[in-house]
Amino acid sequence: MDDTTIKRTYAFEEIEVGMTGEYSRVLTAADIEKFSEVSGDVNPIHLDDAYAKSSIFGERISHGILTAGYISATFANEFPGPGWIYVNQSLRFKAPVKIGDEVHTQVTVARCVPEKQFVEFKTVCKVGDAVVLDGEATLMAPRLVTG
Repeated sequence: MDDTTIKRTYAFEEIEVGMTGEYSRVLTAADIEKFSEVSGDVNPIHLDDAYAKSSIFGERISHGILTAGYISATFANEFPGPGWIYVNQSLRFKAPVKIGDEVHTQVTVARCVPEKQFVEFKTVCKVGDAVVLDGEATLMAPRLVTG
């Protein structure tokens, strides 16, 4: 990895309510297949075109947790950056994500908890204007190395 790919890590003291991070990705069939292999979730709604065609969605859809993974990617790769640790995540699945959909993820600082160095975020994933997933997350800031 070269230095241009290393993202900045925000310190807890730099975080303010209202700050945001964003990430977008187009979901591919290969993403779904890789996630199925790694997770062990082989539900045919994700993998079998014929099965999915007869479902209420009419086609294959993403695993909800794969979509939620874009929230983690936003935290690690965009804001607040590498080294922050997940403490909690709630998720509400609102609509399916289909192959070829571009998922836009946004995380927004909702509250800072100084005594624990925790930050609470509102999280949302959208396809176009439609919210497909939302929730809340709590992350713990890394300890700063000084000296």
